[in-house]
Amino acid sequence: MVYSYQNNPFIERLFQLLLIKDNNVRTLLFLAFISLIIASCQAPKDLEYRSAKNFQLNQLGFSKSKMSLDLVFYNPNKFGLDLKKVDSDVYLDNVYLGKFQLDTLMHISKSSEFILPSSVEVDMQNLMKNAVQLMFKKEMLIRATGSVRVGKAGIYKTLPFNYEGRQAINLFK
Repeated sequence: MVYSYQNNPFIERLFQLLLIKDNNVRTLLFLAFISLIIASCQAPKDLEYRSAKNFQLNQLGFSKSKMSLDLVFYNPNKFGLDLKKVDSDVYLDNVYLGKFQLDTLMHISKSSEFILPSSVEVDMQNLMKNAVQLMFKKEMLIRATGSVRVGKAGIYKTLPFNYEGRQAINLFK
């Protein structure tokens, strides 16, 4: 069976519109099409932090250590996003903890929770200066500042972010 475009009224009408010789009508149709595309592109809403879990100390050193954890976020957008890069400084009760970086492409589904596997390089010298104060607290202020690179369909935009929230941490389980 051979498919003929002549049997499809939509495609016939589309070809007729493309063959319009009047430049004013062509320009008007083009502007309407561009306006429709621009109106359908909306800025993404911020991702919502939900929780942190699965804390692990992977590498212990005197000057630097590596810690991994899973961060749970929610995408409130009605469309999926691609997360390409994260670059952030992490603070624990306003004490510099270290740098968090992610440099892999991750697809985030629309209106859903997702887990961001994270690895933080901890500055042990700075942490040791304030260890006694941090050890006996039941709840700590976690602050992260940095930038994320998000996009869709190969078009990415770098956006700054600031997160600040209290997290219950029990070091003596």
